Amino acid sequence: MNYDLRIHYPDTLPFRPESRVVALGLFDGMHLGHIEIMKKTIKLAKAAGLTPMVQTFTGLHKTEDGLLYTYRERCDLIASTGIQDVLVLSFNDVRDMAPELFFDDMLRIRAGAACVVCGDDYTFGAKGAGKPDLLKKLGKERDIGVRIVPELDLDGKRISTTRMREALGRGDVAEVARLCGGRPYYYSGRVVRGKQEGRKMGFPTANVVVDKFCVKRGVYASRITIGHNTFFGVTNIGRRPTIENDAPTDIVETYIFDFDEDIYGVMIKVELLEFIRPEKSFSGREELIQNVEKNKADAMKYLSESGYLE
Repeated sequence: MNYDLRIHYPDTLPFRPESRVVALGLFDGMHLGHIEIMKKTIKLAKAAGLTPMVQTFTGLHKTEDGLLYTYRERCDLIASTGIQDVLVLSFNDVRDMAPELFFDDMLRIRAGAACVVCGDDYTFGAKGAGKPDLLKKLGKERDIGVRIVPELDLDGKRISTTRMREALGRGDVAEVARLCGGRPYYYSGRVVRGKQEGRKMGFPTANVVVDKFCVKRGVYASRITIGHNTFFGVTNIGRRPTIENDAPTDIVETYIFDFDEDIYGVMIKVELLEFIRPEKSFSGREELIQNVEKNKADAMKYLSESGYLE
């Protein structure tokens, strides 16, 4: 992404007391609730002539399944909201801090916060002991503004990262896009060289190694961004049981329609638009080829009916 984003760390951020409005959180899913926090931060900063900034973390694995977005992707998504400054904290450096010390050292001094903004489920300090009520108490004592953004609901249920995970676990990428204001869930990374089995069978694929949360394994209609160009295709996410039944990790393997360029080492973005079928093993290459052709036909039907091909 070509966003102007300034990455700061506690020891490199210029010391400017009470100069910033700081959004607090991991912001893993960057769903509508997170985006609302960013909007509030920008609005407050603009009204007061201050700098809006996001404070987030590295080194934190929220579950054994990994985070929904990589650090790089999270920064891109934060920048897309219009915020240009991010303060990155190492989770290991602050995980044992008492909430009061975290507030004074990381927010008041290091971040130079005149005001902080967070969701109503925000926690801080060792073992998440600090809650919004304590944040407001500390802010009042230290004359730092605290704004708590209430939850957002969709279909009568809270919009949350947990809800996103549950939807992705069942392959409901349409639900996830709704939770994110229309933004499809995506994977990004450099294309790695595989066994080139797809090319031998007439459908070359671009492979990206999964280094974060893995959605329900199977085949998806997808939109692929390479540089400034957009393509469509089908993406298989899983272990490729027909080709490689002992694969050590999940692979994002994309057959890009009407595309046959060498893109090894190139960064690509693969957005998942619609779940087509679960992952399964086939009796041989002939059956696999037939299913790839069917996957393409199913994807083209969805893309056409959904207006992507207009």
